[in-house]
Amino acid sequence: MFEPCQRLQDDLDLLEPTPQLPFAIASVLPVMVTLPATDITLRILKESLGLQLAPTPEFFPEWMEEPTPLSTMEVSYLDRVEANFLSLVEEPPLLENSVKLVILAPLLDLAGFYRSPFRIKTETSVDIEMEDEDITIRGQIDILVVKERLWLVVIESQRSDFAVTRALPQTLAYMLSNPELKQPTFGLITNGNEFLFLKATRRPRVQYATSRLFSLINPQNDLHEVLTILKHLGQLSMT
Repeated sequence: MFEPCQRLQDDLDLLEPTPQLPFAIASVLPVMVTLPATDITLRILKESLGLQLAPTPEFFPEWMEEPTPLSTMEVSYLDRVEANFLSLVEEPPLLENSVKLVILAPLLDLAGFYRSPFRIKTETSVDIEMEDEDITIRGQIDILVVKERLWLVVIESQRSDFAVTRALPQTLAYMLSNPELKQPTFGLITNGNEFLFLKATRRPRVQYATSRLFSLINPQNDLHEVLTILKHLGQLSMT
C-alpha cells in the first residue's frame, strides 16, 4: 500500500540538490476554492475584497434626487400592476418567475430598458475572482441591463415571502464582478413586494450603499417611486 509513495520519493531523490527539496510539495501549489454565490456573506466580501458600507449618504444620492413626474398613463399602469400583485399574494408564495412576469417586466418596459441603447440579458453566468484570495464566486444574474460596458441594473428576484435583505450579499457579489472599474454599478433586489436599490464601486474603494426599502404594502403605491428611480438611473447612463 506504500508503493506509490515510495515511487514518488525515488523520483524526488533523483533531483538535486536534495537538501532543498520541500517536505510537502502540495503546499506549494495554490488551491482554488469555488463558492456558489448563494453561499456568499457580507463577511466574506469584507475579508476578501475589503468591502465596506459607505459612511455617508452622499455616496448614493441618485435614489434621492428630485424625480421627473410620471405620466397619467404610467401611474395608471403601475396601479394596475400593484392590484395584480395584491391579488396574487392572496395565495402565497408568489414564486420567482411570477415576480418577473407580474412586476419586473412592466417596470423594465416603462423604464425603457427593452430599447436601444440598453440590452437585456437573463440568467447571465458570472465568475468573480477575489483579489489576493484563492476564491472564485460562481452564480447567475437573474436580469442584467447593460449599456456598453456599464452594468446599469442587476436584479435579483426572490419569492414574495423571502426578505430582500437575504439576497444582499449575493447581489453585491454580482455587482462587484463588473469589469468596468471606473463606473459605479447600480442594483435592485426585489421579491415582488419589497424593493431595495444598491450602489457599489470598486475604485477608489470597494464600498456600497442602499436606498430605503420600498414596499407595495405601503398605503401609497411605491412602484411610482421605484419607476422614477429606474428611469433616473437610465438617464444617468446616457450622460
